[in-house]
Amino acid sequence: SSETPEEATVRRSVGGENDSASRQLARFIKEIGEGYVPHMKVTMVYRRDRYGRGGDHIPFLERGFAAVRFTEPNEDFRHQHQNVRTENGIKYGDLPEFVDYPYVANVARVNAANLAMLALAPARPRSVAILTARLSNDTELKWDANEEPDLAGYEILWRDTTAAVWTNSLLVGNVTSSTMKGLSKDNVFFGVRSIDKQGNRSPVSFPRPLGRTAPAERPAVPTQPHP
Repeated sequence: SSETPEEATVRRSVGGENDSASRQLARFIKEIGEGYVPHMKVTMVYRRDRYGRGGDHIPFLERGFAAVRFTEPNEDFRHQHQNVRTENGIKYGDLPEFVDYPYVANVARVNAANLAMLALAPARPRSVAILTARLSNDTELKWDANEEPDLAGYEILWRDTTAAVWTNSLLVGNVTSSTMKGLSKDNVFFGVRSIDKQGNRSPVSFPRPLGRTAPAERPAVPTQPHP
C-alpha cells in the first residue's frame, strides 16, 4: 500500500478502521476463494495475528505492503510447535498422520485462485475520493483513470458501516466520477474497483474525503510604488 501515516489517520477518522488495503485484500480473498472453492468458508479475523505469535506477513505490513496471513482456525497444539514424542500415551509433533490432506488441498485451491485473479485483474483505482464539500443525500465519487488497454470500467461498492464485506455494487462504466443518487455518504461505506473486459475485478480502493479546495492566495499588495 502507498498509504502514508497521515492518510491512514484520515481514513480512520471517517470510520475506515477496517478499510485499509490489507483489509480490502482480505475481502478480495474471501470473495474469490469462496467463489472458486464453494465448499470452503473463508473467515476474516480483524487482528494482525494470534496472541503470543507473529506471522511472516508482519514485516511486509511494517514496510507498507498490503498483507494477510492464512491460518487454520482449529489449531491442535499437540501437533504444532512440539518435539516429536509420545507422552502418557499421547503422540506429539507435526506428523503426516495428523494432516487433513483434503483441507490442505482446499487451502491450496483458495491460494491459487486468488493468485491467478490478482495477476489477471487490473490495478486498483488510484486517488479515489469522496467529495464532502457539499451537504447532500447524494454521494459524489471521483478517481484517476487506469492505464490498462483492456479496461472495461469501474464498479462502485457500498455496505452498511457495521457490515464486514461489501454487499452492494453498481457498474458505472469507463468513467472517472459518478454520483450515487439518494445514497448518503454519512450512512454507508463506499469503495471503487476496476474491471477488465474479461470480467476480472481488482481489489477495492477505499475513498479519502475531499473537501473544499482552499482559495488561491492573493498576491501581496506592494508597500512601495514601483519606480
